[in-house]
Amino acid sequence: MCNLLRKELRLAAHPSLYMFMAMGALVLIPAYPYGVVFFFGGLGVFQTVMFGRETRDVFYTALLPVRKGDGVRGKILLAVFSQLTQLALSLPFAFLRTLYMAEGNPAGIEANAAYYGFGLMLYGAFNLVFFTRFYRTAYQAGTSFLIALLPLTLGIAAMEAAVHFPGMGWLDSVAGPDLVRQFPILLLGVLVYIASNLLACRLGERNFSRVDL
Repeated sequence: MCNLLRKELRLAAHPSLYMFMAMGALVLIPAYPYGVVFFFGGLGVFQTVMFGRETRDVFYTALLPVRKGDGVRGKILLAVFSQLTQLALSLPFAFLRTLYMAEGNPAGIEANAAYYGFGLMLYGAFNLVFFTRFYRTAYQAGTSFLIALLPLTLGIAAMEAAVHFPGMGWLDSVAGPDLVRQFPILLLGVLVYIASNLLACRLGERNFSRVDL
């Protein structure tokens, strides 16, 4: 798997993917809807897959001395790497925000434990829908992205709006007992993310096995 990831990073990743990994720094911007960060994470994956379609990367990978399904695993592994890297790079900026801008985020949810938990769920849903749909043909990247964009966009909107409802203010906290209450959401996000990507691998490999290259 390490060789597959190395191949994806060196040969298949679109340059914009690395730029979108750095978008986690947007959590430092005052009064900004931080859910947009997850949109950029999905956009980078889409552009990389579309780039691979145009450069015939799917066909090239199938010619390598690996199983046909390993091409699916490699792409999903690249998506996971980029998304987790983006979230990891955002952590120092989230810490700086709470340190120097503790007044909160009027535009929506703060970059807290609940935020990262929701983000992992959103990424899991995006990967599951996008890769399962794309590997039905290994060609229709645009259609697959638009379909996967629906749950991603709705999830971002729901996450940003939830903190404005009565009794939901604890989702917007960055300290104290409210932060402790958010950890189950973070744990659930981790579990959903892992399960979604494993299922995306399984369904993607099954669909791709039926594609005649």
